[in-house]
Order: sequence, then structure tokens, then C-alpha cells
Amino acid sequence: MNRLPAPHGGKLIYRVNEEKNIDGMERIEISNDLAHDIENIAYGVFSPLEGFLCREDFENVLYNMRLSNDLPWTIPIVFDLKNMELKEGDEIVLFAKNGMVATFEIEEIYGYDKKEYAEKVFKTTDVQHPGVKKIMEMGSKLAGGKIELVKRGDEEFEEYHLMPHETRILFKEKGWKEIVAFQTRNVPHLGHEYVQKTALTFVDGIFINPIIGKKKKGDFKDEVIIKAYDALIKHYYLKDRAVLSILRTEMRYAGPREAIFHAIMRKNFGCTHFIVGRDHAGVGNYYKPYEAHDIFKEFPDLGITPIFFKSFFYCKKCGHVVNEKICPHENEYHIYYSGTAIRKMIRAGEVPPENMMRKEVAEIVMSYDNPFVD
Repeated sequence: MNRLPAPHGGKLIYRVNEEKNIDGMERIEISNDLAHDIENIAYGVFSPLEGFLCREDFENVLYNMRLSNDLPWTIPIVFDLKNMELKEGDEIVLFAKNGMVATFEIEEIYGYDKKEYAEKVFKTTDVQHPGVKKIMEMGSKLAGGKIELVKRGDEEFEEYHLMPHETRILFKEKGWKEIVAFQTRNVPHLGHEYVQKTALTFVDGIFINPIIGKKKKGDFKDEVIIKAYDALIKHYYLKDRAVLSILRTEMRYAGPREAIFHAIMRKNFGCTHFIVGRDHAGVGNYYKPYEAHDIFKEFPDLGITPIFFKSFFYCKKCGHVVNEKICPHENEYHIYYSGTAIRKMIRAGEVPPENMMRKEVAEIVMSYDNPFVD
């Protein structure tokens, strides 16, 4: 029998109630980013969470990187009260511009220290860090409690959007027992393909799961990422060995903590392995290059196996992508894959060479006047 790994916490959360009567309830508009968090809670992407964190769980996550029941969890999923006049015991309707509608039963309202929150999650209080900036702009109180999704949001790329109950069925139908997940917020270069196919060699299938949602200026636009991966998979992957599905959530740029969080989400989708690259979910110079590798040592009970990749590069003498363990040639023959260098090249109107990016992928990227987030 093909048994996929149990969801985080042992049970796939499903908090969807399309029949719920919301007539007469107070309605509050929220951002699409927060609506994505609600959908991810409701469909089990954030299992075992059933809502926004209450104080005990929030503080445990900050200081111990675990929920109060000792289950690994590294990123606080919180509801910022801002200036809302709400009280404990209230049940309200939350709605967003994308059409999402949900109910939120407020169990607890509590204060918190913004600098402590930022320092623990992002290892800095520098407001140049996008995650820190967001915290500093929040209100002084958070609200915790359970949610129920009444209506899903209506957004682009829905044909690429699978939830955990759907991926688990799909993986079983394909006969996959071991699945490696690849997290990305970039278009693929040859280095990414090398990493994915190296990992795929040892498992049954790969789950390519790009993040679609709020990103920082200079990141690739969602549409460009999806179309680029579509082209790569069409031309260079076996159809029965790769699944492309988007994940709607914002990048938090929390480095090592976010690497754990990304792994937990992919475990909930049914994956057994998770690729962790250099400076995973990093931004600027806030984290050490392999800090996102080292943090996994603190979570032997995570329930998903990390696959670590360090340096890889194109060797002109070998004639293909290699890594430091298998290439005997000097540095002068090596072309390193730098996302920054590739973006600079594209901005200058230069087509990335074929030893850096597949022709079909480069054509997609170069077809846009501006493929980047402004």
C-alpha cells in the first residue's frame, strides 16, 4: 500500500464551511496576503494550525521554535488588530478584494514586543529588512482564534493551484512513495535544474512549488515564474515525474526559520524530502550562507528529510553543471550561478547564455518588457 507521510501534527486540517450563515455579522476587510494565510489554514497547508496563534503558542514559536504542544513551528501566523474595536468572544467576518470570505472567532487578544518579535524571527531589528518593516508597521495587539473559510478567493493561475488533499490523491494515483519538494521564487536556471534532477534521481517524483504572492522589489513576477517553469517541464522533464503547483503565500525572508516553515508546508502536501539551497529564503546579508542548512539539526522530529545543496556551477572543461565534490578543475573554468548576475543581464537586455539558462526559458523571460516586481 502506498502510504504518504502523515501531515504535520498527524491530521490534515480542513476548516471549510461554505454553508455557514454569516448574515448580520460584523465584516472587516483584510489584505489578500492575509486571505492567503486563511486559505492555507483552512485547507491544511499550515496544519496543524486551525487559526491565528494565541499568546502561548505565539511565545513558544518565538522563543522555542515550537508550538506549545512541542511540535516544530518557526513562523508566527498572526492577526494584527491594528485599530479594530474588537473584543475576546467576538465572531466576525473577514473578507478580501480577491473574494475570500471567512469567519474568525476571537479567543484571545494580547500585546507583544515588536523588537523582540523581529529579532527572534529575522535575527535583526533593521527596518531595511522587509519582514522587520512589516512588523514595525503593525498595531500593538494581536488576536488569536479559529477560522472557518466560507468562500475561496478568485485569482489568477487557479489551474496551477493544488491543495494538500488534492496533491496527496495525485501522488497516490501516480504511485509515488517518495516525493521531493522544490521551493522557489525565481525563474529556473541550469543550476536549479541540476539540483532538482539530482534529487529526483533518488525519489519517485518532484513537486515544484513556486511561491506566488507578495515579494520584494526586483523579484520575478508570478506570471513569468509560472510560464518559465511550464516551458522547462514541457521540454526537459518526464511528464510522469514532475508536478508544478503554486503556493499562495508571501515571502517572509526569514532565512533559516523560513526554511523549516517551507519544509513543514511541503510535508503537509505529502512530500517526503525537501531541497534546501544556499541562503534559503534569505535577503541581503542578514543570514550566513548555510545557516538554513544548520537549523535542521535542531529538528530531528520534523518528519521530512532535507536534501542540502551547497555550491554548484558550470564547468567549461567538464561541459556541464557540476559541484565541488565531482569537478577536479580550477576555478578559471567555472561559471557560478548568481541570481543577481542573471537579473542584471536580463535588465540590460542580454539573453542568458545556454550554459546558464535553457533557451526556451530565456525566451519566455525576454518576451517581457519588465519581468520583475517594481
